[in-house]
Amino acid sequence: MAQQPEIICIGDIVTDAFIKLIDDKAVTYHNDQGKWLAMQFGTKLPFDHAEILEAVGNAANAAVAFTRLGLTTAFVTNVGDDAHGRDMVSALQKENIDTRFVRINAGKKSNYHYVLWYKEERTILIKHEEYDYHWPHLRPDETPKWVYFSSISDHAIEYHDQVCEWLEQNPDIKLAFQPGTFQMQAGTDRLKHLYARSEVAILNREEAVFVTGGDYDNLHDLLDRMHGLGVKIAVITDGPDGAYASDGSQRLKMPLYPDPSPPKERTGAGDAFASTFVAALAKGNSLEGALQWAPINSMNVVQHTGAQAGLLNEESIEHYLKNSPHDYRPTPME
Repeated sequence: MAQQPEIICIGDIVTDAFIKLIDDKAVTYHNDQGKWLAMQFGTKLPFDHAEILEAVGNAANAAVAFTRLGLTTAFVTNVGDDAHGRDMVSALQKENIDTRFVRINAGKKSNYHYVLWYKEERTILIKHEEYDYHWPHLRPDETPKWVYFSSISDHAIEYHDQVCEWLEQNPDIKLAFQPGTFQMQAGTDRLKHLYARSEVAILNREEAVFVTGGDYDNLHDLLDRMHGLGVKIAVITDGPDGAYASDGSQRLKMPLYPDPSPPKERTGAGDAFASTFVAALAKGNSLEGALQWAPINSMNVVQHTGAQAGLLNEESIEHYLKNSPHDYRPTPME
């Protein structure tokens, strides 16, 4: 009999096909619309190699992080009734993730994305399949202590209402929200109940500006606005400048954990930070402790290809923490 989950992840799942481009077969350039990747058109281009990574995506990456950190984890998601779907379910089970709530959609394809991997960055070609999203009926012995909700298709807007209704019926469950692209685009008015219900919400600095309409140059303003949405613990990641967190009574800044070598590939660094932060809280850590755990997993993930290979267990996190620089600690925000 399956164990009662401590945490349930919600979100879409995908297979990523990484295609490593050869450095001198592509270029990047900037214009007023941003940074672009360019390759020769209308020809055959050699590539370095390809890697297929099954059962990935924001919520799937988080689920793997949770199980490796010792939390009993279940996953609510959708797959098609094809080989990719079966392979993804198998990959989740190999990571000891409870798949009883994975819905197999008859006649549908599973999500399959292509990742153009150039130097240490990546450009992802995405297509979300249209599934019939339904929140499952959970018995009392299937009810978790935490829910982690992340990226999902724009076809699932009403599904958010089902999740919110279930959360309202279960007020003791804590919600961690790491909004995906569509969820941010849907706006805070449409998802106001989700933000208001969030024990934790995690955004990067650019996302925080987009979601809240706040001042990029004023982190206190951004955190204030996140709290104004009802979020209890607001977290903003800021690339090389580390991360910031506020629980309403204290505001802390946390530096990055130093890279042991240059990053191999940056996919999943944000997922690793967010899920590890939540895992630390779920295991009883303080805000300070969660801020010290999270950058360690981010650091190790970018030393590997994809979002999951570098995810650590608790013993390894504690090892890195024990051997961290003396200034690797949270300090009050200025």
